[in-house]
Amino acid sequence: MTWKPTKDPLTTATAWTGQDDTAVVLSDKRVLVAGGADATGKALDKSAFYAVGDDKWTETLPLTLARRLHTMTFLKDDVVLVAGGITGTATFPSEGSKKAELYVPKDKKWVGTTGDLKVGRWGHSAVVMSDGRVLVTGGRNRRSPQSHGALASAEIFTPSDGTWSDAAPMIDARSGHQSILLSNNLILVIGGSTPVSGTADAALAYCELYDTTKNTWTATGSLAVPRTQHQAVELSDNTVLVVGGHSPGGPGDGTFNPFSLRSTEIYTPGSGWTPGPDLPYGRSGHRAVALADKEALVAGGTDGATADIGYPNALQLKAGSWQPAGQLAAGRFGFAAAAVDGKVVVIGGVTRSGPAAAEPGKDELTATAEVWSPA
Repeated sequence: MTWKPTKDPLTTATAWTGQDDTAVVLSDKRVLVAGGADATGKALDKSAFYAVGDDKWTETLPLTLARRLHTMTFLKDDVVLVAGGITGTATFPSEGSKKAELYVPKDKKWVGTTGDLKVGRWGHSAVVMSDGRVLVTGGRNRRSPQSHGALASAEIFTPSDGTWSDAAPMIDARSGHQSILLSNNLILVIGGSTPVSGTADAALAYCELYDTTKNTWTATGSLAVPRTQHQAVELSDNTVLVVGGHSPGGPGDGTFNPFSLRSTEIYTPGSGWTPGPDLPYGRSGHRAVALADKEALVAGGTDGATADIGYPNALQLKAGSWQPAGQLAAGRFGFAAAAVDGKVVVIGGVTRSGPAAAEPGKDELTATAEVWSPA
């Protein structure tokens, strides 16, 4: 197995630090990225395609609205929905955008004429339901001039008429979570965090299920460890693997672990959560993608306590255990990733941040992309 840099980098070094702002793969197997942040945290409007077969980047028309911490969702007919996020420069607290837009392949451009979200939000999650509609859950918005608040609200996008409608609210307000559609038409919402002050967050272990036919939420088993900035992928036997993340505020038992989590957990419908194989060490800000039957690849990341240096290594879940999967040329976290044709593409990201960065207040980003190929 090898990692190989793409022939050309992106035209702009970009970070994608949300859970669902990562790359999507079109039916012609091109990988699309859009939006994200520059080194100062300013939202970008750039979008570009990568063709694995040609090893070529092609910049396409920009988004109608620069944004970061948005969601990117692949719909039928190669239409891509982008919703919410933060626009403009990095500010605190940030106002979530209500704006949504669509990439329309026949026009080869982004169209901002679809309906607005009911509630402005960023750091939310989005998942396509079996009927083609999109469920958007949670996220954050400005609570006051000094703080953010997490959202319990949920809403549904209907592609046929471009409208948003209210869904039943979640049981728990959360952001930084992930959502997975299960084969029984239930959607599993996993972990996340909620602000508890202007400067502190608490991670959540609580999970819940959305019934797409009844528009109802039901509490389901909790994670063994509260976590946010984790990754969740559905394995092909209808189990869900949750990997890493970190737990701001600690587990609530009087102890405190500032570092990223090395534990993984597996959800099985009807049985709940069980421990999965531990990672060699903890990581946050990584990406995980599903591969073949019961396999997954985890790449990059950083430590949640410092979020300063991107990890260059990757791991493959195979036969129920983690195996080394090569070294990236550039360690990174907060990047985009996608699986296509049995390969995995990682794009952009943060290489150094905080005290490790050369310039205070400015992250060091990469414009490089790399492709992982199995043995």
